[in-house]
Amino acid sequence: MKKRNLGKSGLTITPIVFGGNVFGWTLDERASFEVLDAFVDLGFNAIDTSNQYSHWVPGNNGGESETIIGNWQHKNRNRDRLVLMTKVGGIFADNPSPNSSYAHIMQQVEASLKRLQTDYIDVYQTHFDDEVTPVEETLRAYEELVKSGKVRFIGASNISAQRLQESLTTSDTLNLARYQTLQPEYNLYSRAKFEQEYKAIAQDNGLAVLPYYSLASGFLTGKYQQASDFSKSPRGEKVKSAYWNERGERIIKALTYLADELKTTPAAVALAWLLAQPAVTAPIASATKLAHLDPFMDALDLELGAEAILLLQEASK
Repeated sequence: MKKRNLGKSGLTITPIVFGGNVFGWTLDERASFEVLDAFVDLGFNAIDTSNQYSHWVPGNNGGESETIIGNWQHKNRNRDRLVLMTKVGGIFADNPSPNSSYAHIMQQVEASLKRLQTDYIDVYQTHFDDEVTPVEETLRAYEELVKSGKVRFIGASNISAQRLQESLTTSDTLNLARYQTLQPEYNLYSRAKFEQEYKAIAQDNGLAVLPYYSLASGFLTGKYQQASDFSKSPRGEKVKSAYWNERGERIIKALTYLADELKTTPAAVALAWLLAQPAVTAPIASATKLAHLDPFMDALDLELGAEAILLLQEASK
């Protein structure tokens, strides 16, 4: 499987990253192990999680996803073959608001390392920026962690375009650890914010773009073809309120049409569209069943022609 460069880090990853928010939520540990085993057996190597996953589940505190991944990689002794990414700064039981301070980062990295059962994190990311802590303070924490070997590279996710650019400039000026990756929300439905605010910054600075919600919470998989379909899923009504409108219907029709033409699935087409975007390195996607991994492989083999890409661009603009 051909790998892609992760920014200017020197790391290479397979072109789809597994999103670990499902671990400890819709997948228990046993089921998580099965899906992860299948994922790496297919040749993939990149897994993304966060210290806050999955705090929203009753009885959880946050960190459950990291714990499951740590138990899995320890059992399989495959740490050296993985690119593990986790995040800091989000909310969980003991942290009610975003926090990108030096003290918080230095405290939380130790907890993440322990749960992941590793002595280093490949990519440590600012999950949420509190927009109060000076970017230099955040970056100096990361610089210490990189120098100590506990973190190899850093990335950013939910951070304003202004603070992202300020962070990159500060890193260059003060010779501090520099963001190598950007995790924005980006898919066929949610395009405007990334394309208008972040795309140029990412490309100008050589950042690896790793879009989350690549399949729009399952909306782009094609499982919802009409309004009545949303009642069949536990998360259906939430997905319906977010995506089911004239534009959403147009996107689904285009995906379904192309999937039929190309003898594949709407999910594979949606992922292939992201993979065809010059700014994108690898979309983040999750799977709760082994069959959900099939579109990952199909997307890698799917070369969308100019007409197909234009059809999707027009349907989703």
